[in-house]
Amino acid sequence: MNNFNKILQILLLSTFMFSFASAVEIRNLSVAVDVAGKQRMFTQRMLKDYAMVGMGNTFGKPKDDLTEIMASFEEHMNLLSQFTADEATKKSLKDAKALWEPIKEKLTIEPTKESAKVLQNDLEALLKVADNSTKLFAKQTGKQSGKIINMAGRQRMLSQRMASLYMLKVWGLDDPQFTKKMSSAMELFKTSLQTLTKYEKNTDEISALLKKVKRSFMFFEIMNRSKSKFIPSLIYKKSNDILKDMNSATGLYAALKTN
Repeated sequence: MNNFNKILQILLLSTFMFSFASAVEIRNLSVAVDVAGKQRMFTQRMLKDYAMVGMGNTFGKPKDDLTEIMASFEEHMNLLSQFTADEATKKSLKDAKALWEPIKEKLTIEPTKESAKVLQNDLEALLKVADNSTKLFAKQTGKQSGKIINMAGRQRMLSQRMASLYMLKVWGLDDPQFTKKMSSAMELFKTSLQTLTKYEKNTDEISALLKKVKRSFMFFEIMNRSKSKFIPSLIYKKSNDILKDMNSATGLYAALKTN
C-alpha cells in the first residue's frame, strides 16, 4: 500500500459519520432557528456530495449521504411549516418548497458538469430562501440568543459552501465568480467565529468547540492561499470536522436559557 492510500485509509477511519436524519422535535423557537439553519447547510452539503459523486470519488460515501440529506431537508421543511404560525415565515417556507421540488428531481439524475452548473444556481436560490426563513425564526425569538443561534448555524452552511465551491473547481467547472464566492464565504466565517468566541454566555464546552473549529478553519485559509490542488477527500473531511463541531455548538446555544 502506497503512502497516498495509507493517508486516505487513515482519514476514512477517522471521519466522523454523523446523521441529520434522526427524528427531530421542534419544541420552541430556539430549536426552530437551529433546524431552519440546518436547511441552509443542507443546500451546500447536497452540492458537495453531488460533485463528489460526479468526480467518482467515494470517500465518505457521498451518494448515500446525498440520499440521506435530501430526506432530511424535506422532513425538516415539513416540520418547520407545521410549527410556525407566522404568516411571513409560512410564505418563506412555501417558497422553499416550490424551489425544492425541481431540485429534488435533478439530484436523482446521474451528475454531469453541465447539470452541476444549473444545480449550483438552483441551490443558490434555495439557500437564499432558507436563509430568509432562518432569520424570520430568529427574529421571532426576540432575544439576542436567537441571533447567536442563527450565526452559529450559519457557520455549518459556510463550512459546506467552502467545500462545495472547491469540489466544483477540482471537478473542472469554470465558475468566473469562484474567487469572489470563496473569499466572501471565508471572510464571513472568520468574522462570525470571532463574534461567537467573544459571546459572554459561552460555556466551557462551547468555547472548546469553537477553538477546534478555529484550528480546522486554518486548513481552508492555507488552501485558499496555496496554488496547489488539494485532495478532495481531505477537503471533504475538514469541512465535516467543522460541520460536526459547529452543529454541536449550535445545539448548545439553542439549549442555553438566555435573553
